[in-house]
Amino acid sequence: MHELIRDIALCTAAAWLLGLAAQLARQPIILAYLAAGFLLGPAVLSWVTSQESIATISELGLIFLLFMIGLEIDLKKIMSAGKSITVTAAVQIFGGFALGVAVFRMLGFKLGSGSWDALYLGAAAAMSSTVIIVKVLYDKRELDTLPGRVTLGVLVIQDLFAILFLAVQPNLNQMEASVLLMSLVRVAFLVGTTLLVSKYVLPPLFHKVARLPELVLVGAIGWCFLVGEFAERLHLSREMGALVAGVALSTFPYALDVTAKVTSLRDFFVTLFFVGLGMKIQMPGLAVFGWAIVFGVFAVFSRLITTFTPLYWLRQGLRASLLPAINLAQVSEFSLVLLELGASEKFKHVGPMAKDMASLAFVILATVSTFGMTRSDGLVRWFIPVLKKLGLRDLDASGGAPAAAETGHGHGARILFLGFFRAASSLLDEIERHAPELLPHVAVIDFNPVVHAQLKARGIQVIYGDISQRDTLLHAGLAQAEVLVCTVPDSLLKGITNEKLVRSLRQVNPTARIIAPAEVLADARQLIDAGASYVCVGRILEGRELLEALKASDEGLIDEKRERLLESLAERREVLP
Repeated sequence: MHELIRDIALCTAAAWLLGLAAQLARQPIILAYLAAGFLLGPAVLSWVTSQESIATISELGLIFLLFMIGLEIDLKKIMSAGKSITVTAAVQIFGGFALGVAVFRMLGFKLGSGSWDALYLGAAAAMSSTVIIVKVLYDKRELDTLPGRVTLGVLVIQDLFAILFLAVQPNLNQMEASVLLMSLVRVAFLVGTTLLVSKYVLPPLFHKVARLPELVLVGAIGWCFLVGEFAERLHLSREMGALVAGVALSTFPYALDVTAKVTSLRDFFVTLFFVGLGMKIQMPGLAVFGWAIVFGVFAVFSRLITTFTPLYWLRQGLRASLLPAINLAQVSEFSLVLLELGASEKFKHVGPMAKDMASLAFVILATVSTFGMTRSDGLVRWFIPVLKKLGLRDLDASGGAPAAAETGHGHGARILFLGFFRAASSLLDEIERHAPELLPHVAVIDFNPVVHAQLKARGIQVIYGDISQRDTLLHAGLAQAEVLVCTVPDSLLKGITNEKLVRSLRQVNPTARIIAPAEVLADARQLIDAGASYVCVGRILEGRELLEALKASDEGLIDEKRERLLESLAERREVLP
Protein backbone atom coordinates (compact mmCIF):
# COMPACT_ATOMS: atom_id res chain seq x y z
CA MET A 1 0.00 0.00 0.00
CA HIS A 2 2.78 2.43 0.95
CA GLU A 3 4.52 1.63 -2.32
CA LEU A 4 1.33 2.51 -4.25
CA ILE A 5 1.03 5.86 -2.42
CA ARG A 6 4.67 6.64 -3.20
CA ASP A 7 4.17 5.72 -6.86
CA ILE A 8 1.08 7.93 -7.14
CA ALA A 9 3.04 10.82 -5.59
CA LEU A 10 5.85 10.36 -8.12
CA CYS A 11 3.38 10.15 -11.02
CA THR A 12 1.55 13.30 -9.96
CA ALA A 13 4.74 15.33 -9.48
CA ALA A 14 6.24 14.22 -12.80
CA ALA A 15 2.97 14.90 -14.65
CA TRP A 16 2.80 18.41 -13.16
CA LEU A 17 6.38 19.32 -14.07
CA LEU A 18 6.17 18.00 -17.62
CA GLY A 19 2.68 19.47 -17.96
CA LEU A 20 4.17 22.92 -17.32
CA ALA A 21 6.78 22.26 -20.00
CA ALA A 22 4.09 21.15 -22.46
CA GLN A 23 2.09 24.28 -21.73
CA LEU A 24 5.09 26.49 -22.49
CA ALA A 25 5.78 24.52 -25.69
CA ARG A 26 2.07 24.72 -26.64
CA GLN A 27 1.80 20.95 -26.94
CA PRO A 28 -1.14 18.74 -25.89
CA ILE A 29 -0.88 18.04 -22.17
CA ILE A 30 -1.59 14.34 -22.75
CA LEU A 31 1.87 14.10 -24.33
CA ALA A 32 3.35 15.35 -21.06
CA TYR A 33 1.53 12.67 -19.08
CA LEU A 34 2.71 9.92 -21.42
CA ALA A 35 6.27 11.26 -21.26
CA ALA A 36 6.10 11.39 -17.44
CA GLY A 37 5.08 7.74 -17.27
CA PHE A 38 7.70 6.75 -19.84
CA LEU A 39 10.46 8.46 -17.81
CA LEU A 40 9.32 7.03 -14.46
CA GLY A 41 8.71 3.51 -15.76
CA PRO A 42 11.00 0.57 -16.39
CA ALA A 43 12.05 1.89 -19.83
CA VAL A 44 14.10 4.83 -18.46
CA LEU A 45 14.51 5.72 -14.75
CA SER A 46 12.76 2.65 -13.23
CA TRP A 47 11.45 4.72 -10.29
CA VAL A 48 8.10 2.93 -10.61
CA THR A 49 8.49 -0.77 -11.34
CA SER A 50 5.63 -2.45 -9.47
CA GLN A 51 3.35 -3.98 -12.08
CA GLU A 52 0.55 -4.03 -9.50
CA SER A 53 0.89 -0.26 -8.94
CA ILE A 54 0.98 0.43 -12.67
CA ALA A 55 -2.10 -1.74 -13.29
CA THR A 56 -4.07 -0.17 -10.40
CA ILE A 57 -3.22 3.37 -11.46
CA SER A 58 -4.16 2.64 -15.08
CA GLU A 59 -7.45 0.90 -14.28
CA LEU A 60 -8.69 3.64 -11.92
CA GLY A 61 -7.79 6.31 -14.43
CA LEU A 62 -9.39 4.39 -17.29
CA ILE A 63 -12.71 3.96 -15.46
CA PHE A 64 -12.90 7.66 -14.68
CA LEU A 65 -11.82 8.61 -18.21
CA LEU A 66 -14.61 6.55 -19.76
CA PHE A 67 -17.13 7.86 -17.21
CA MET A 68 -16.30 11.45 -18.16
CA ILE A 69 -16.35 10.67 -21.89
CA GLY A 70 -19.84 9.28 -21.35
CA LEU A 71 -20.91 12.43 -19.48
CA GLU A 72 -19.82 14.54 -22.45
CA ILE A 73 -21.66 12.48 -25.08
CA ASP A 74 -24.69 14.53 -26.15
CA LEU A 75 -27.38 12.14 -27.38
CA LYS A 76 -29.52 15.05 -28.59
CA LYS A 77 -26.70 16.25 -30.84
CA ILE A 78 -26.29 12.76 -32.23
CA MET A 79 -30.01 12.49 -32.96
CA SER A 80 -30.16 15.94 -34.58
CA ALA A 81 -26.99 15.63 -36.70
CA GLY A 82 -27.55 16.69 -40.29
CA LYS A 83 -27.12 14.57 -43.38
CA SER A 84 -23.63 15.81 -44.18
CA ILE A 85 -22.45 14.93 -40.66
CA THR A 86 -24.10 11.52 -40.34
CA VAL A 87 -23.08 10.34 -43.82
CA THR A 88 -19.53 11.64 -43.39
CA ALA A 89 -19.22 10.10 -39.92
CA ALA A 90 -20.50 6.71 -41.10
CA VAL A 91 -18.11 6.62 -44.09
CA GLN A 92 -15.18 7.90 -42.03
CA ILE A 93 -15.62 5.53 -39.09
CA PHE A 94 -16.69 2.30 -40.74
CA GLY A 95 -14.76 2.94 -43.96
CA GLY A 96 -11.62 3.84 -42.04
CA PHE A 97 -12.07 0.84 -39.74
CA ALA A 98 -12.53 -1.62 -42.62
CA LEU A 99 -9.66 -0.09 -44.58
CA GLY A 100 -7.41 -0.22 -41.51
CA VAL A 101 -8.18 -3.87 -40.77
CA ALA A 102 -7.47 -4.80 -44.40
CA VAL A 103 -4.23 -2.81 -44.62
CA PHE A 104 -2.76 -4.00 -41.31
CA ARG A 105 -3.76 -7.58 -42.07
CA MET A 106 -1.88 -7.34 -45.38
CA LEU A 107 1.09 -5.92 -43.49
CA GLY A 108 1.26 -9.10 -41.45
CA PHE A 109 -0.62 -8.28 -38.25
CA LYS A 110 -2.76 -11.12 -36.89
CA LEU A 111 -6.52 -11.37 -37.23
CA GLY A 112 -8.11 -14.33 -35.47
CA SER A 113 -7.18 -17.33 -33.33
CA GLY A 114 -7.03 -15.17 -30.20
CA SER A 115 -4.80 -12.46 -31.74
CA TRP A 116 -6.65 -9.40 -33.02
CA ASP A 117 -3.88 -6.88 -33.65
CA ALA A 118 -5.18 -5.87 -37.10
CA LEU A 119 -8.71 -5.38 -35.76
CA TYR A 120 -7.59 -3.16 -32.88
CA LEU A 121 -5.23 -1.17 -35.09
CA GLY A 122 -8.04 -0.59 -37.59
CA ALA A 123 -10.31 0.66 -34.79
CA ALA A 124 -7.54 2.82 -33.31
CA ALA A 125 -6.73 4.39 -36.68
CA ALA A 126 -10.41 5.21 -37.31
CA MET A 127 -10.80 7.55 -34.31
CA SER A 128 -9.51 11.08 -33.73
CA SER A 129 -8.54 13.00 -30.62
CA THR A 130 -11.40 15.07 -29.17
CA VAL A 131 -9.07 16.75 -26.66
CA ILE A 132 -6.62 18.04 -29.29
CA ILE A 133 -9.23 19.00 -31.89
CA VAL A 134 -11.53 20.94 -29.57
CA LYS A 135 -8.65 22.87 -28.01
CA VAL A 136 -7.13 23.92 -31.35
CA LEU A 137 -10.49 24.80 -32.94
CA TYR A 138 -11.45 26.79 -29.84
CA ASP A 139 -8.18 28.73 -29.95
CA LYS A 140 -8.76 29.43 -33.67
CA ARG A 141 -12.44 30.36 -33.07
CA GLU A 142 -13.53 27.78 -35.62
CA LEU A 143 -15.86 25.64 -33.49
CA ASP A 144 -18.89 27.43 -34.95
CA THR A 145 -17.81 27.32 -38.59
CA LEU A 146 -19.19 24.71 -41.00
CA PRO A 147 -15.97 22.62 -41.05
CA GLY A 148 -15.82 22.94 -37.26
CA ARG A 149 -19.38 21.69 -36.81
CA VAL A 150 -18.77 18.78 -39.21
CA THR A 151 -15.58 17.88 -37.32
CA LEU A 152 -17.32 17.92 -33.94
CA GLY A 153 -20.26 15.94 -35.32
CA VAL A 154 -17.94 13.21 -36.57
CA LEU A 155 -16.21 13.11 -33.17
CA VAL A 156 -19.54 12.70 -31.36
CA ILE A 157 -20.62 9.81 -33.59
CA GLN A 158 -17.17 8.21 -33.21
CA ASP A 159 -18.11 7.76 -29.55
CA LEU A 160 -20.97 5.48 -30.62
CA PHE A 161 -18.50 3.36 -32.58
CA ALA A 162 -16.36 3.06 -29.45
CA ILE A 163 -19.39 1.88 -27.46
CA LEU A 164 -20.15 -0.71 -30.15
CA PHE A 165 -16.54 -1.94 -30.13
CA LEU A 166 -16.53 -2.22 -26.33
CA ALA A 167 -19.75 -4.24 -26.52
CA VAL A 168 -18.27 -6.80 -28.93
CA GLN A 169 -14.78 -6.83 -27.38
CA PRO A 170 -15.31 -9.50 -24.66
CA ASN A 171 -16.51 -12.02 -27.25
CA LEU A 172 -13.94 -11.55 -30.01
CA ASN A 173 -12.63 -15.07 -29.44
CA GLN A 174 -16.16 -16.46 -29.88
CA MET A 175 -17.40 -14.81 -33.06
CA GLU A 176 -20.44 -17.05 -33.54
CA ALA A 177 -23.65 -15.23 -34.37
CA SER A 178 -25.40 -16.52 -31.25
CA VAL A 179 -22.59 -15.30 -28.97
CA LEU A 180 -22.51 -11.85 -30.58
CA LEU A 181 -26.29 -11.62 -30.38
CA MET A 182 -26.20 -12.50 -26.69
CA SER A 183 -23.50 -9.86 -26.18
CA LEU A 184 -25.66 -7.22 -27.84
CA VAL A 185 -28.63 -8.35 -25.70
CA ARG A 186 -26.50 -7.86 -22.58
CA VAL A 187 -25.45 -4.41 -23.77
CA ALA A 188 -29.09 -3.50 -24.51
CA PHE A 189 -30.11 -4.71 -21.03
CA LEU A 190 -27.27 -2.73 -19.42
CA VAL A 191 -28.09 0.45 -21.35
CA GLY A 192 -31.85 0.12 -20.90
CA THR A 193 -31.67 -0.56 -17.15
CA THR A 194 -29.14 2.22 -16.61
CA LEU A 195 -31.18 4.79 -18.55
CA LEU A 196 -34.38 3.85 -16.69
CA VAL A 197 -32.71 4.21 -13.30
CA SER A 198 -31.10 7.51 -14.31
CA LYS A 199 -34.47 8.84 -15.48
CA TYR A 200 -36.76 7.74 -12.65
CA VAL A 201 -34.60 7.00 -9.61
CA LEU A 202 -31.56 9.30 -9.69
CA PRO A 203 -33.27 12.71 -10.21
CA PRO A 204 -35.17 12.70 -6.86
CA LEU A 205 -32.09 11.38 -5.06
CA PHE A 206 -29.80 14.05 -6.52
CA HIS A 207 -32.47 16.69 -5.90
CA LYS A 208 -32.35 15.93 -2.18
CA VAL A 209 -28.56 16.37 -2.03
CA ALA A 210 -28.27 19.19 -4.59
CA ARG A 211 -27.15 21.65 -1.89
CA LEU A 212 -24.49 19.30 -0.55
CA PRO A 213 -21.70 19.26 -3.17
CA GLU A 214 -19.78 16.48 -1.44
CA LEU A 215 -22.80 14.14 -1.64
CA VAL A 216 -23.31 14.97 -5.32
CA LEU A 217 -19.70 14.00 -5.91
CA VAL A 218 -19.93 10.80 -3.86
CA GLY A 219 -23.22 9.89 -5.57
CA ALA A 220 -21.73 10.34 -9.04
CA ILE A 221 -18.67 8.24 -8.18
CA GLY A 222 -20.84 5.58 -6.56
CA TRP A 223 -23.05 5.47 -9.66
CA CYS A 224 -20.00 5.07 -11.90
CA PHE A 225 -18.62 2.09 -9.97
CA LEU A 226 -22.06 0.55 -9.40
CA VAL A 227 -22.86 0.44 -13.12
CA GLY A 228 -19.31 -0.73 -13.80
CA GLU A 229 -19.79 -3.66 -11.44
CA PHE A 230 -23.22 -4.37 -12.97
CA ALA A 231 -21.57 -4.57 -16.41
CA GLU A 232 -18.92 -6.93 -15.02
CA ARG A 233 -21.68 -9.22 -13.70
CA LEU A 234 -23.20 -9.22 -17.21
CA HIS A 235 -19.84 -10.49 -18.56
CA LEU A 236 -19.09 -7.18 -20.27
CA SER A 237 -16.48 -4.96 -18.58
CA ARG A 238 -16.25 -2.33 -15.85
CA GLU A 239 -14.94 0.11 -18.44
CA MET A 240 -18.02 -0.43 -20.61
CA GLY A 241 -20.19 0.11 -17.53
CA ALA A 242 -18.40 3.36 -16.65
CA LEU A 243 -18.99 4.69 -20.17
CA VAL A 244 -22.70 3.79 -20.07
CA ALA A 245 -22.99 5.30 -16.57
CA GLY A 246 -21.67 8.59 -17.92
CA VAL A 247 -23.98 8.54 -20.95
CA ALA A 248 -26.98 7.88 -18.67
CA LEU A 249 -26.10 10.81 -16.41
CA SER A 250 -25.60 13.11 -19.43
CA THR A 251 -29.34 12.89 -20.13
CA PHE A 252 -30.65 13.88 -16.73
CA PRO A 253 -31.21 17.37 -15.23
CA TYR A 254 -28.16 17.42 -12.95
CA ALA A 255 -25.63 16.47 -15.63
CA LEU A 256 -23.89 19.87 -15.64
CA ASP A 257 -23.71 19.94 -11.87
CA VAL A 258 -22.32 16.41 -11.72
CA THR A 259 -19.79 17.16 -14.46
CA ALA A 260 -18.61 20.26 -12.61
CA LYS A 261 -18.22 18.32 -9.35
CA VAL A 262 -16.43 15.33 -10.91
CA THR A 263 -14.14 17.29 -13.25
CA SER A 264 -11.35 17.88 -10.73
CA LEU A 265 -11.36 14.25 -9.64
CA ARG A 266 -11.57 13.19 -13.30
CA ASP A 267 -8.50 15.26 -14.17
CA PHE A 268 -6.51 13.59 -11.40
CA PHE A 269 -7.36 10.03 -12.39
CA VAL A 270 -7.10 10.71 -16.13
CA THR A 271 -3.62 12.02 -15.44
CA LEU A 272 -2.83 8.78 -13.64
CA PHE A 273 -4.20 6.73 -16.53
CA PHE A 274 -2.00 8.34 -19.15
CA VAL A 275 1.03 8.29 -16.84
CA GLY A 276 0.35 4.61 -16.21
CA LEU A 277 0.02 4.06 -19.94
CA GLY A 278 3.33 5.80 -20.50
CA MET A 279 5.00 3.48 -17.98
CA LYS A 280 4.00 0.51 -20.13
CA ILE A 281 5.67 1.92 -23.25
CA GLN A 282 8.96 0.24 -23.94
CA MET A 283 12.00 2.09 -25.24
CA PRO A 284 11.14 2.23 -28.96
CA GLY A 285 13.55 0.45 -31.23
CA LEU A 286 13.87 1.03 -34.95
CA ALA A 287 11.14 -1.52 -35.65
CA VAL A 288 8.60 0.16 -33.35
CA PHE A 289 9.50 3.60 -34.66
CA GLY A 290 9.17 2.43 -38.26
CA TRP A 291 5.77 0.84 -37.64
CA ALA A 292 4.64 3.99 -35.79
CA ILE A 293 5.46 6.04 -38.90
CA VAL A 294 3.52 3.55 -41.05
CA PHE A 295 0.56 3.73 -38.66
CA GLY A 296 0.65 7.54 -38.62
CA VAL A 297 0.87 7.87 -42.40
CA PHE A 298 -2.02 5.47 -42.82
CA ALA A 299 -4.13 7.40 -40.28
CA VAL A 300 -3.58 10.69 -42.14
CA PHE A 301 -4.29 9.28 -45.61
CA SER A 302 -7.30 7.29 -44.45
CA ARG A 303 -8.79 10.52 -43.06
CA LEU A 304 -8.32 12.24 -46.40
CA ILE A 305 -9.99 9.33 -48.22
CA THR A 306 -12.87 8.66 -45.81
CA THR A 307 -13.64 12.26 -44.79
CA PHE A 308 -12.95 14.29 -47.92
CA THR A 309 -14.76 11.87 -50.27
CA PRO A 310 -18.27 11.91 -48.68
CA LEU A 311 -18.17 15.67 -48.09
CA TYR A 312 -17.12 16.30 -51.67
CA TRP A 313 -19.81 13.91 -52.93
CA LEU A 314 -22.37 15.87 -50.86
CA ARG A 315 -21.23 19.03 -52.69
CA GLN A 316 -19.71 20.78 -49.72
CA GLY A 317 -16.93 22.25 -51.86
CA LEU A 318 -13.21 21.56 -51.81
CA ARG A 319 -12.45 23.82 -48.85
CA ALA A 320 -15.22 22.55 -46.57
CA SER A 321 -14.31 18.97 -47.54
CA LEU A 322 -10.58 19.34 -46.88
CA LEU A 323 -10.69 21.16 -43.53
CA PRO A 324 -12.48 18.41 -41.53
CA ALA A 325 -10.07 15.84 -43.02
CA ILE A 326 -7.12 17.91 -41.78
CA ASN A 327 -8.78 18.49 -38.39
CA LEU A 328 -9.34 14.76 -37.85
CA ALA A 329 -5.84 13.65 -38.89
CA GLN A 330 -4.57 12.25 -35.60
CA VAL A 331 -5.14 9.29 -33.28
CA SER A 332 -7.64 9.44 -30.44
CA GLU A 333 -6.78 9.08 -26.78
CA PHE A 334 -9.68 6.59 -26.86
CA SER A 335 -7.61 4.53 -29.30
CA LEU A 336 -5.02 4.15 -26.57
CA VAL A 337 -7.81 3.07 -24.22
CA LEU A 338 -8.96 0.32 -26.61
CA LEU A 339 -5.43 -0.94 -27.14
CA GLU A 340 -4.74 -0.87 -23.41
CA LEU A 341 -7.84 -2.98 -22.80
CA GLY A 342 -6.93 -5.34 -25.62
CA ALA A 343 -3.44 -5.85 -24.21
CA SER A 344 -4.68 -6.40 -20.63
CA GLU A 345 -4.44 -9.75 -18.86
CA LYS A 346 -8.22 -10.05 -19.10
CA PHE A 347 -8.31 -10.18 -22.92
CA LYS A 348 -4.76 -10.58 -24.31
CA HIS A 349 -6.04 -9.66 -27.79
CA VAL A 350 -3.12 -7.38 -28.71
CA GLY A 351 0.63 -7.92 -28.72
CA PRO A 352 3.16 -5.38 -27.36
CA MET A 353 4.25 -4.28 -30.85
CA ALA A 354 0.76 -3.10 -31.86
CA LYS A 355 0.25 -1.22 -28.60
CA ASP A 356 3.67 0.44 -28.57
CA MET A 357 3.55 1.52 -32.22
CA ALA A 358 0.08 3.05 -31.81
CA SER A 359 1.17 4.88 -28.62
CA LEU A 360 4.23 6.31 -30.36
CA ALA A 361 2.11 7.24 -33.41
CA PHE A 362 -0.28 9.06 -31.08
CA VAL A 363 2.61 11.16 -29.77
CA ILE A 364 3.94 11.91 -33.27
CA LEU A 365 0.56 12.77 -34.78
CA ALA A 366 -0.53 14.82 -31.78
CA THR A 367 2.48 17.07 -32.34
CA VAL A 368 2.30 17.19 -36.14
CA SER A 369 -1.49 17.56 -36.38
CA THR A 370 -1.48 20.47 -33.92
CA PHE A 371 0.80 22.39 -36.26
CA GLY A 372 -1.23 21.22 -39.27
CA MET A 373 -4.53 22.40 -37.76
CA THR A 374 -3.11 25.81 -36.84
CA ARG A 375 -1.97 26.19 -40.46
CA SER A 376 -4.94 24.45 -42.07
CA ASP A 377 -6.00 27.50 -44.09
CA GLY A 378 -2.62 27.66 -45.83
CA LEU A 379 -2.67 23.90 -46.46
CA VAL A 380 -6.11 24.14 -48.04
CA ARG A 381 -5.03 27.01 -50.29
CA TRP A 382 -2.14 24.84 -51.48
CA PHE A 383 -4.28 21.71 -51.95
CA ILE A 384 -7.20 23.25 -53.87
CA PRO A 385 -5.27 24.17 -57.07
CA VAL A 386 -3.67 20.71 -57.03
CA LEU A 387 -7.08 19.01 -56.76
CA LYS A 388 -8.48 21.19 -59.53
CA LYS A 389 -5.61 20.19 -61.79
CA LEU A 390 -6.53 16.58 -61.06
CA GLY A 391 -10.00 17.30 -62.41
CA LEU A 392 -11.99 17.83 -59.20
CA ARG A 393 -14.55 20.61 -59.52
CA ASP A 394 -15.33 23.13 -56.83
CA LEU A 395 -18.69 24.80 -56.17
CA ASP A 396 -17.72 27.57 -58.55
CA ALA A 397 -18.44 25.02 -61.34
CA SER A 398 -15.03 25.77 -62.79
CA GLY A 399 -11.84 23.84 -62.97
CA GLY A 400 -9.66 26.92 -63.04
CA ALA A 401 -9.43 30.16 -61.13
CA PRO A 402 -12.20 31.23 -58.80
CA ALA A 403 -15.24 32.25 -60.73
CA ALA A 404 -18.85 33.12 -60.16
CA ALA A 405 -21.53 30.59 -59.36
CA GLU A 406 -24.36 29.65 -61.62
CA THR A 407 -26.39 32.65 -60.48
CA GLY A 408 -24.12 35.07 -62.29
CA HIS A 409 -20.79 36.86 -62.11
CA GLY A 410 -21.99 39.63 -59.88
CA HIS A 411 -21.75 42.18 -62.74
CA GLY A 412 -24.48 44.75 -62.31
CA ALA A 413 -24.72 44.22 -58.54
CA ARG A 414 -24.51 47.58 -56.84
CA ILE A 415 -24.07 46.08 -53.35
CA LEU A 416 -21.50 43.37 -52.71
CA PHE A 417 -21.38 41.43 -49.41
CA LEU A 418 -17.77 40.33 -48.90
CA GLY A 419 -18.10 37.24 -46.75
CA PHE A 420 -21.31 36.06 -45.14
CA PHE A 421 -21.58 35.34 -41.44
CA ARG A 422 -24.25 36.09 -38.83
CA ALA A 423 -24.12 39.88 -39.12
CA ALA A 424 -24.60 39.58 -42.90
CA SER A 425 -27.44 37.11 -42.34
CA SER A 426 -29.24 39.62 -40.10
CA LEU A 427 -28.58 42.46 -42.53
CA LEU A 428 -30.03 40.46 -45.43
CA ASP A 429 -33.15 39.71 -43.39
CA GLU A 430 -33.55 43.43 -42.63
CA ILE A 431 -33.25 44.20 -46.34
CA GLU A 432 -35.85 41.56 -47.25
CA ARG A 433 -38.35 42.95 -44.72
CA HIS A 434 -37.72 46.68 -44.87
CA ALA A 435 -35.96 47.45 -48.17
CA PRO A 436 -36.89 44.66 -50.65
CA GLU A 437 -36.20 46.98 -53.60
CA LEU A 438 -32.47 46.55 -52.87
CA LEU A 439 -32.47 42.74 -53.20
CA PRO A 440 -32.04 42.62 -57.02
CA HIS A 441 -28.91 44.73 -56.59
CA VAL A 442 -27.27 42.55 -53.90
CA ALA A 443 -24.59 39.89 -54.49
CA VAL A 444 -22.66 37.82 -51.95
CA ILE A 445 -19.12 36.38 -52.10
CA ASP A 446 -18.46 33.48 -49.72
CA PHE A 447 -17.09 29.91 -49.69
CA ASN A 448 -19.57 28.37 -47.22
CA PRO A 449 -21.56 25.74 -49.21
CA VAL A 450 -24.58 26.09 -46.89
CA VAL A 451 -24.69 29.84 -47.51
CA HIS A 452 -24.18 29.21 -51.23
CA ALA A 453 -27.16 26.81 -51.44
CA GLN A 454 -29.57 28.85 -49.32
CA LEU A 455 -28.87 32.18 -51.01
CA LYS A 456 -29.22 30.58 -54.41
CA ALA A 457 -32.61 29.14 -53.34
CA ARG A 458 -33.73 32.63 -52.33
CA GLY A 459 -32.72 34.08 -55.69
CA ILE A 460 -29.81 36.13 -54.27
CA GLN A 461 -26.73 36.40 -56.47
CA VAL A 462 -23.96 34.36 -54.83
CA ILE A 463 -20.37 33.96 -55.93
CA TYR A 464 -18.41 31.02 -54.55
CA GLY A 465 -14.93 32.18 -53.67
CA ASP A 466 -12.41 33.38 -51.12
CA ILE A 467 -12.52 37.14 -50.45
CA SER A 468 -8.82 37.12 -49.55
CA GLN A 469 -8.03 36.24 -53.18
CA ARG A 470 -7.80 39.24 -55.52
CA ASP A 471 -8.88 37.15 -58.54
CA THR A 472 -12.14 36.26 -56.79
CA LEU A 473 -12.93 39.93 -56.19
CA LEU A 474 -12.17 40.88 -59.79
CA HIS A 475 -14.35 38.07 -61.19
CA ALA A 476 -17.15 39.16 -58.87
CA GLY A 477 -17.42 42.56 -60.54
CA LEU A 478 -15.87 44.50 -57.66
CA ALA A 479 -14.77 47.34 -59.91
CA GLN A 480 -18.39 48.09 -60.92
CA ALA A 481 -19.98 47.86 -57.43
CA GLU A 482 -21.13 51.00 -55.64
CA VAL A 483 -21.28 49.66 -52.06
CA LEU A 484 -18.95 47.05 -50.56
CA VAL A 485 -20.07 45.55 -47.24
CA CYS A 486 -17.55 43.63 -45.12
CA THR A 487 -19.26 41.81 -42.24
CA VAL A 488 -16.79 39.13 -41.12
CA PRO A 489 -14.69 40.12 -38.07
CA ASP A 490 -10.90 39.77 -38.10
CA SER A 491 -11.10 36.81 -35.69
CA LEU A 492 -12.89 34.74 -38.37
CA LEU A 493 -11.18 35.99 -41.52
CA LYS A 494 -8.63 33.64 -43.08
CA GLY A 495 -5.54 34.88 -44.92
CA ILE A 496 -6.40 38.57 -44.56
CA THR A 497 -7.59 41.25 -42.12
CA ASN A 498 -10.32 43.82 -42.64
CA GLU A 499 -7.73 46.59 -42.84
CA LYS A 500 -5.82 44.81 -45.62
CA LEU A 501 -9.08 43.94 -47.34
CA VAL A 502 -10.25 47.58 -47.28
CA ARG A 503 -6.93 48.75 -48.75
CA SER A 504 -7.20 46.15 -51.52
CA LEU A 505 -10.81 47.13 -52.25
CA ARG A 506 -9.92 50.80 -52.43
CA GLN A 507 -7.16 50.08 -54.94
CA VAL A 508 -9.52 48.15 -57.23
CA ASN A 509 -12.49 50.50 -56.81
CA PRO A 510 -11.51 54.04 -55.71
CA THR A 511 -15.09 55.37 -55.76
CA ALA A 512 -17.02 52.62 -53.93
CA ARG A 513 -18.50 53.23 -50.50
CA ILE A 514 -16.92 50.64 -48.17
CA ILE A 515 -18.51 49.55 -44.88
CA ALA A 516 -16.34 47.45 -42.56
CA PRO A 517 -16.61 45.96 -39.03
CA ALA A 518 -14.36 46.69 -36.06
CA GLU A 519 -14.03 44.48 -32.98
CA VAL A 520 -11.49 46.70 -31.19
CA LEU A 521 -12.21 50.43 -30.85
CA ALA A 522 -8.77 51.40 -32.14
CA ASP A 523 -9.46 49.44 -35.34
CA ALA A 524 -12.16 51.91 -36.34
CA ARG A 525 -9.67 54.74 -37.00
CA GLN A 526 -7.27 52.37 -38.79
CA LEU A 527 -10.05 51.13 -41.09
CA ILE A 528 -11.11 54.68 -41.95
CA ASP A 529 -7.48 55.61 -42.65
CA ALA A 530 -7.25 52.53 -44.90
CA GLY A 531 -10.18 53.79 -46.98
CA ALA A 532 -13.39 52.66 -45.26
CA SER A 533 -16.34 55.00 -45.72
CA TYR A 534 -18.00 53.82 -42.51
CA VAL A 535 -17.10 51.45 -39.67
CA CYS A 536 -19.66 49.43 -37.73
CA VAL A 537 -18.62 48.74 -34.13
CA GLY A 538 -20.95 45.92 -33.11
CA ARG A 539 -20.13 46.08 -29.40
CA ILE A 540 -21.47 49.66 -29.22
CA LEU A 541 -24.81 48.61 -30.73
CA GLU A 542 -24.92 45.62 -28.38
CA GLY A 543 -24.15 47.90 -25.43
CA ARG A 544 -27.09 50.14 -26.32
CA GLU A 545 -29.39 47.12 -26.54
CA LEU A 546 -28.18 45.92 -23.15
CA LEU A 547 -28.83 49.38 -21.68
CA GLU A 548 -32.40 49.26 -22.98
CA ALA A 549 -32.84 45.84 -21.35
CA LEU A 550 -31.36 47.17 -18.11
CA LYS A 551 -33.74 50.15 -18.10
CA ALA A 552 -36.71 47.88 -18.83
CA SER A 553 -35.68 45.63 -15.95
CA ASP A 554 -35.35 48.60 -13.60
CA GLU A 555 -38.82 49.84 -14.62
CA GLY A 556 -40.42 46.40 -14.27
CA LEU A 557 -40.97 46.10 -18.03
CA ILE A 558 -38.50 43.33 -18.79
CA ASP A 559 -41.25 40.75 -19.43
CA GLU A 560 -42.89 42.93 -22.07
CA LYS A 561 -39.52 43.60 -23.71
CA ARG A 562 -38.78 39.86 -23.76
CA GLU A 563 -42.12 39.08 -25.43
CA ARG A 564 -41.48 41.72 -28.10
CA LEU A 565 -38.05 40.20 -28.68
CA LEU A 566 -39.51 36.68 -29.07
CA GLU A 567 -42.13 37.98 -31.51
CA SER A 568 -39.41 39.73 -33.52
CA LEU A 569 -37.23 36.61 -33.60
CA ALA A 570 -40.17 34.46 -34.74
CA GLU A 571 -40.61 36.71 -37.80
CA ARG A 572 -37.03 36.45 -38.97
CA ARG A 573 -35.99 34.21 -41.89
CA GLU A 574 -32.22 34.27 -41.61
CA VAL A 575 -29.83 32.19 -43.68
CA LEU A 576 -27.67 31.49 -40.63
CA PRO A 577 -29.79 30.94 -37.48
